[in-house]
Amino acid sequence: MLGLELVVVLGVAVLVGNVVGQRLGIAPPVVLLVTGVLLGFVPAVREAQLPSNVVLLLFLPVLLYWESLTTSLREIRTNLRGILQLSTVLVILTAWAVAAAGHALGLPWGPAWVLGAAMAPTDATAVGVLARALPRRQVTILRAESLVNDGTALVVYGLAVGITVGEEHLSMPQVGGLFLLAYGGGAAVGVAVAWVNMNLRRRLTDPLLGNLVMILAPFSAYLLAELIEASGVLAVVVSGLIMSQVAPRIIQAEHRTQALAFWPLATFIINSALFVLVGVELQYAVRDVGRADLQDALIAVGVICVVLVAVRFAFLYASTYLVRALDRRPQQRSLRVGHRTRVVSGLAGFRGAVSLAMVLSVPQTLDSGEPFPDRSFIVFVTSGVILVTLVVQGLLLPVAVRWAKLPPDTSVDEEHDLAESTAIEEAIKAMPQLAADLQSDPEITEWLRQEYEAHLASARARSAGAHDDPAVLQHQDYLALRLALIANKRTTVVRLRDERRIDDTVLRRLQAALDSEEVRLSGGAAVE
Repeated sequence: MLGLELVVVLGVAVLVGNVVGQRLGIAPPVVLLVTGVLLGFVPAVREAQLPSNVVLLLFLPVLLYWESLTTSLREIRTNLRGILQLSTVLVILTAWAVAAAGHALGLPWGPAWVLGAAMAPTDATAVGVLARALPRRQVTILRAESLVNDGTALVVYGLAVGITVGEEHLSMPQVGGLFLLAYGGGAAVGVAVAWVNMNLRRRLTDPLLGNLVMILAPFSAYLLAELIEASGVLAVVVSGLIMSQVAPRIIQAEHRTQALAFWPLATFIINSALFVLVGVELQYAVRDVGRADLQDALIAVGVICVVLVAVRFAFLYASTYLVRALDRRPQQRSLRVGHRTRVVSGLAGFRGAVSLAMVLSVPQTLDSGEPFPDRSFIVFVTSGVILVTLVVQGLLLPVAVRWAKLPPDTSVDEEHDLAESTAIEEAIKAMPQLAADLQSDPEITEWLRQEYEAHLASARARSAGAHDDPAVLQHQDYLALRLALIANKRTTVVRLRDERRIDDTVLRRLQAALDSEEVRLSGGAAVE
């Protein structure tokens, strides 16, 4: 029963942590992390240690795939140079700086580079949750950075572990080959999995089977890439980005509706559980490091946290002014941001699941049979840095956002109004021909045209900011009446079920239709 008990405990922790975080105005991941630390004092919880392959093979592909599906490829293209700089150059510089600090604190160079590689990448899941209050462009850059930089860090990590255990010998051609395989192989696998995914989705009409393919896609991409020693992370990301562009054309509405009911809930649970488990893992790290080395480990946590923030800030400022000096094109000037925005980006460099998974997968012994040097020390420092970055930077980020006084990002609303107005206009233009082709009743066509024109007038007024326009007020009255009628219909079908005049199967079918109509009229849930 231990597994079932842990599932219940973990679920309760996720629920309580999110509720407390929302009530106190604290980012839920911070509360969840602290909750995990407290749960680590429970003996039954301590007995179930988190295997690294659970994070790498179960949690990470799902989270990365959903992040890729819901990010903006247009913004990635616009800011591609900055994203590549952050996900490659900054990762290598950070790994070197942390390794140098670790060596100065007494670690041999091999373990120091392992620690540096683990600390180098930012965490996509943490960024996605903690940085939502930022403008869209900034969030996209941070998310794209954290989606790509894992591949760079994993190559550095593989080299560091291989050299330490005696399997690898560092040479520039070898390093170049490993990076080429990681990025090129990972991208190729991602393209191949996306191609298979597209062809299957075109042919499958059953939404359950179609969404099963969608669930299998990230795991397949990750595992295939790992089989050829390429970057599983990059394979998942590339596959997700491709599907984000082609899915609107090939996936049916029923498939999408079912997916949007499943994926946000699944990623929410996995995300929250992961933060709790990171907190629990800190308990193992504290016990393994021992009292004698605890003080040195705590000092190392503080030093590495300072190094991470300092390197990130230095790189953000240095790279900005270097690009400005070398590239004076007008389009480059339009992408410039102020120093307050860079401060916010500097504080958003959270560490998380990937870092933890790396250090947990460090082998226990060397080729000679001796223990891997300072493994417990590395695990403790990594866990401590994750805790500090998520808690301290997670609490400071909202303060920094308020201090920065970033302008409100209204581009999403503006583009939504543009798309809605344009779609309705073209639908009205196409209505006579469509009605003729379908031999529709003229009265039905006229009624539908009037409804569309009323909707168009409301959309245009909202786009112009005239929220007190009669067209907007009439549309609001229309929606209120429609929603009230739906509620009345729902009450009626439930009463018919209670009176045993209809079966529960009929109730569920009608209720699903009413729910879909209500969600559509209410605006639905935004997926970003």
